[in-house]
Amino acid sequence: MTPTAFAQVRAIVSAAVQHGGMARGARGGTKAARRPEVRLPELTGYDGEGLEPDGDYDGLEFAAADLSGADGAGASFMDCALRGCVLDGARLHHARVLDCVLADVRGVGTNLADSTLRDVEVTDPRLGGVQLHGAVLERVLISGGKIDYLNLRGARLRDVVFTGCVLVEPDFGGARLERVEFTDCAVRGADFSGATLTDVDLRGAAPLEITRGLQNMSGAVISTAQLLDLAPTLAAALGIRVEG
Repeated sequence: MTPTAFAQVRAIVSAAVQHGGMARGARGGTKAARRPEVRLPELTGYDGEGLEPDGDYDGLEFAAADLSGADGAGASFMDCALRGCVLDGARLHHARVLDCVLADVRGVGTNLADSTLRDVEVTDPRLGGVQLHGAVLERVLISGGKIDYLNLRGARLRDVVFTGCVLVEPDFGGARLERVEFTDCAVRGADFSGATLTDVDLRGAAPLEITRGLQNMSGAVISTAQLLDLAPTLAAALGIRVEG
């Protein structure tokens, strides 16, 4: 994009800012996300096999458990730790995960649709195709690791922090994000189509690649450098034809 074309895009963005647009939080002060403070009690080692639908798991440590294909739909996990567990194809939709720690978990196709995660710390995950559409995430910290094709369509995120992690093609379509931070992480091919953002801080994402939904980014704050990187995609989203 030529300097003249970039200046045109920036002028349009500046006008949007003056009317409460994309970088509104940078002017008015972006509210920081509240991070979880998980303090686990003394845990009991889990010695069961798999999971049970609507099961009740309280104060347990799942150490290197293979939960591939396990059916824990509607289950409740409170004050639990899952460390080094395998979650390939685990069915955990409508589950409740409260005051829990998930460390070094890995899996493909884990189904957490319509679940609730509150006061949860996730460290160094290696996950692909995780289904969290329609889920509620509140005071959740995701630190390190890599998540491919994270599906958060229609989810509600409040006080969520992504730090030091890699997100490949995350889907936030139709989601509601409030006080969400991206710190020292890579966001590649994100979709924000139809999303609603409030106090979403993207300045710590590098690279920041948004393939769809730039027109829905009101309520986010980005840096000047990120604006330059996003200028071609933003111009296309705004219907600007760049010539010369």
